[in-house]
Amino acid sequence: MSPKPRSRWFLLPWALLPFLAAAGGAAFPPDAWFAALIKPVWQPPNWLFGPVWTALYLMMGIAAGLVWLRGPSPLVRSALVAFGVQLLLNALWTPAFFGAHALGGALIVILALWLAILATIIRFARVSRWAAALLLPYLAWVSFATALNAELLRLNS
Repeated sequence: MSPKPRSRWFLLPWALLPFLAAAGGAAFPPDAWFAALIKPVWQPPNWLFGPVWTALYLMMGIAAGLVWLRGPSPLVRSALVAFGVQLLLNALWTPAFFGAHALGGALIVILALWLAILATIIRFARVSRWAAALLLPYLAWVSFATALNAELLRLNS
């Protein structure tokens, strides 16, 4: 007898999980310190970050849910552990940047995040190419955010 397939309805909790990382960051919104920073001309307007992150968090959660739907296995477990690590690093960046006002510390966190996202994409691809593909915009955005964090550090040091 084959195991019962996992219900697609269980994608919903996975789709919402990344928003927990965002909820922690909500305690550290941009403040007067951030407003006073010298910013590069290529920095997007502040209003753009919310919609972009909302879409990325949703895609991240769906991707994790697609991996989870493949059922228990060492590959799935490894992929979901990698997902958890990158989600934790994602949650740590906002307090480092906006909370501690540590541009250098935040840059270290985001570099670790970038590596963790790449590791997650590689592990997800072994389970579901669709899930891995859903994380590519996230990697692209974090690549941009890393460059922005580095430039803010350079301009304000």
